[in-house]
Amino acid sequence: MRDQVGCAAGGTAFGFPHHRHGSVPFPRIVAEAQRQLNLLSVVAPVFDEEDTLEEFYRRVTESLAAVPIEIVLVDDGSSDASPALLEALAQRDPRVRVLTLSRNFGHQAAITAGLDEARGDAVVILDADLQDPPEVIPQMLERWREGAEVVYGVRRLRSGESRSKLVTARWFYKLFARLAQIDLRQNSGDFRLLGREAHAAVRSMRERSRFVRGMTVWVGFEQAAVEYERDQRFAGQTKYTLRRMLRFSVDALSSFSHVPLQAATVLGFTFSMIAFLGIPVAIGIRIAGEFVPGITTVLLAVLLLGGIQLITVGIIGEYLARIYDEVKQRPLYIVRGRSSDPQRDPRDST
Repeated sequence: MRDQVGCAAGGTAFGFPHHRHGSVPFPRIVAEAQRQLNLLSVVAPVFDEEDTLEEFYRRVTESLAAVPIEIVLVDDGSSDASPALLEALAQRDPRVRVLTLSRNFGHQAAITAGLDEARGDAVVILDADLQDPPEVIPQMLERWREGAEVVYGVRRLRSGESRSKLVTARWFYKLFARLAQIDLRQNSGDFRLLGREAHAAVRSMRERSRFVRGMTVWVGFEQAAVEYERDQRFAGQTKYTLRRMLRFSVDALSSFSHVPLQAATVLGFTFSMIAFLGIPVAIGIRIAGEFVPGITTVLLAVLLLGGIQLITVGIIGEYLARIYDEVKQRPLYIVRGRSSDPQRDPRDST
C-alpha cells in the first residue's frame, strides 16, 4: 500500500488556514445541552499488545453496545502478532479501522495519528493495555452531553503500579503544577474524551515534542473530570521504561513552561552579584595585609560555577533541540497502510 505521511507543521492540510494572529476558527456546536451523538471514535495506540487485543475489543464493544462507534487502532510498529490480530479484527468488524505506522514513532505520535484519522462527533483516547477501563466511557459521554467539551479521567486508585512509579508520578505532577502555564489535574492521564471543537483544536497543533494531555487542557473550552479506579495491566509488560518516562517528563515541561530558562537567568544574576560583592571584601583584606589561603576555596568555587554553567547550557540546549526539530518540519508519523474502508472520510494525512 502506498506510503502516506502525517501532516507537517503548519500548512492547511487539515483545513485550518493560517491567520495573522495564529487564531483558528472552529465551528460552534448548536444547542450543546441537546448534543446528538452520530458516531463515537475510540482511538487506541497499539504496541506489542497481542495478549490484550481480543479482550480490549470485547470490553469496548460491550461497554458501548448502545452507541454508534468506530474503533481506530494505531499499530505503532509492533513486532509481535499484533498486526495479524488487528487485521483479523478489521476483517471481522467493519467498525474497526487499523492504521499501521511505518515504524515505532512513540505513544504520543500514535495517539496523534489516531486523532487525525478519527471522524466521530466525539473522540475517546484509550490505551489498549486495559489499565483504563472502557466501562468508564459512558460516564464521559454523559458529561459531554451535559456540555463539557473535554472530559478527562482522574485515577482515584492506581492498582498494580510500583511504589517508585507512584512516587515519581506524584513528583512530576507537583513539579508540573508549579512550573507549567496550564492547570493539569493531578493523576489525570491520556484517557479522555474530546468533543468536535476540542478535537479540531488539538489536531491543529503540530508540534513535535507532544504532551497530548497537556494540549487538551491548553485548548480550553469547558472541561470536566470523571474519577475511576485504574486497573492492572491485563497482560504483558509496560512499554514505558524509566528512560522513556524521563524523556516524556522533559518534553512535557519544556512544551508548557519557560521557567527552566528563567531559572538559568536568575542563577546567573545571583552568582554575578555574589562575585561583585566579594570584590570589595577581597580588596579590603589585601590592603589589611591579611594572608588568605584560598586554593581549596577557589577550586570549589570554580567547580561550582562551572557545573552551574553546564547545567544552564544544557537547559538552553533542550529548548534549542526542540526548535531544531520544529524547523526541520518532518512529519509526525508515516503511515505504511490502513485497513480498507470505502466510506472513510477523505482526510488522509499528507
